[in-house]
Amino acid sequence: MKNNVIKDKSFDFAIRIVKLYQYLCTEKKEFTLSKQLLRSGTSIGAMVRDAEHAESKNDFIHKFAIAQKEANESVYWLELLKATDYLNDKEFENINTDAIAILKLITSIIKTTKNQLVSKPVPTTNSQLTINN
Repeated sequence: MKNNVIKDKSFDFAIRIVKLYQYLCTEKKEFTLSKQLLRSGTSIGAMVRDAEHAESKNDFIHKFAIAQKEANESVYWLELLKATDYLNDKEFENINTDAIAILKLITSIIKTTKNQLVSKPVPTTNSQLTINN
């Protein structure tokens, strides 16, 4: 079976986000920011999974673009949790490093797919080659 790095990384990240959410709710009594992080952090993997069955390359790019936005939003919530002292330096650095890595990987996948679309020659049919008088 073929390894899918982004699928695995985004799923593992979602697990970490769920556990962080549980920690923030039970230990820090923080419910608002952590809920936002839960939504964006778990959405990344959901969009990656959705892209597996995209209807076209453009649909694939669109779904990954949403995953990219969700990853970027997750970085924002992590930074805010750090700035408001809900996360210490070690907690923040560990998960933020993973979020940035996922964001970079998704960005790379989008760029590669877009380049494949641009570099793909457009097939011509016989009807396009016929000259009308």
